Amino acid sequence: MRTNLIFPSAFVLVLLLVFASCTKRTTTSSQTEETIAADAWQYAADILTQIVPPTFPDKDFKVTEFGAVGDGKADNSAAIKQAIEACSSAGGGRVVVPAGDYLSGPIYLESNVNLHLEKGARILFSTNPKDYLPLVYTRWEGVELMNYSPLIYAFEETNIAVTGEGTLDGQANETNWWPWKGNKKYGWNVGMPSQNDDDKRLALFEMAENNVPVSERKFGEGYYLRPQFVQPYRCKNVLIEGVTIVNSPMWILNPVLCTNVTIQGVRVESQGPNSDGCDPESCKNVLIKDCYFNTGDDCIAIKSGRNADGRRINVPSENIIIQNCSMANGHGGVVIGSEISGGVRNVFAENCTMNSPLLDRALRIKTSSMRGGVVENVYLRNIEVGQVAEQVIRVNMFYEDSGPHIPSVRNIEVRDMTVQNGGEVGVLLEGYEESPVQNLRLINVRINNVRVPYKFSNIKSISFENVTINGELVELQNK
Repeated sequence: MRTNLIFPSAFVLVLLLVFASCTKRTTTSSQTEETIAADAWQYAADILTQIVPPTFPDKDFKVTEFGAVGDGKADNSAAIKQAIEACSSAGGGRVVVPAGDYLSGPIYLESNVNLHLEKGARILFSTNPKDYLPLVYTRWEGVELMNYSPLIYAFEETNIAVTGEGTLDGQANETNWWPWKGNKKYGWNVGMPSQNDDDKRLALFEMAENNVPVSERKFGEGYYLRPQFVQPYRCKNVLIEGVTIVNSPMWILNPVLCTNVTIQGVRVESQGPNSDGCDPESCKNVLIKDCYFNTGDDCIAIKSGRNADGRRINVPSENIIIQNCSMANGHGGVVIGSEISGGVRNVFAENCTMNSPLLDRALRIKTSSMRGGVVENVYLRNIEVGQVAEQVIRVNMFYEDSGPHIPSVRNIEVRDMTVQNGGEVGVLLEGYEESPVQNLRLINVRINNVRVPYKFSNIKSISFENVTINGELVELQNK
């Protein structure tokens, strides 16, 4: 690595040619690169004009009118299902859950239905795995399969929402769901079943590598693969707003292969295994705004499929906007990966705060040569970080097993970030010799109280401009 070099005049031209296509597939790469490079945040503003929350007819269907009882004991699965079906059949509207505690199994959302929880309403989801049968078409850690239904699920629906001031409680803890991870931290003990028994989890991944049809990848009972909390799958026009979501079996907000998604004003708290707060997966045009994440894993993790299955589907996550969010506990604040075989591009995060001794990193990109894929065009600005435990920024191309699919990570810009306690390493970049981490720019960044300012392996075109680490100005201009 060479540092403290003067930018050659050609380097500015290189920066203008850094962005891959992210609009219509017929748009040429060079056209899109020039458009974004001219003003990245104006490009983000243009994306926002394409993200429009769905609206619903002014008709209410109260679940109590279909027999629901909010006593925390009665099974309201049938009543909620009937209310949703009646609402959808009538052309749409709100399915209203009044104040009270409503025990339920999985909820399936239909087109034009807004599941609305009034203040004081709680839906308590069953912890009996049998209630989440029959198997549904879903995705688990980036691989498609037939598995337990997510707690709230929709498949190929249009105009759906979960809104209100109420709470969705998965009731997951060390006595149910979480022990399936196979980790003593989450209640598992020797002799208890888990996803690791007889390599059940690996069996799914092997099926995907061998291109076994999804219809034949039947899991569920006896396999211990925990369901996600909220998963719209191949849906259009999705809104999740206002609700509090707690105690999830696994990933919490996981839209997959969706377009036009708004997640706004949501509070997410779950300290269980793999309790990612929000995982947009192979989605396009997603807004995550005014949300709070306090999680046992990544706060926001952008994904696009795992290994062969991700390459088979080959749909990136793109045009992801994150605004005014707050991150507490988690493995990372804004994270990309590791299931990113379909690629990720055009991610914009601004005006966010991150702070916890149990928050490992602020920006994290994790991939490997088993994953492959391209990560490009990631912009952060106006980020306030109180404390992180490990790194402020980490790009890791060696996250898991190696393979023949060398990933690419390029065009990352962090601007106007302040960090009070930077943990172990301020900026940690780990690339391949044949595929270095390239075109990463830090502008107006201040990192305090960090043990190692930066550590790089295999980089290209790294720039620090007005960057202060532990009170000292650090200027890097690497070709």
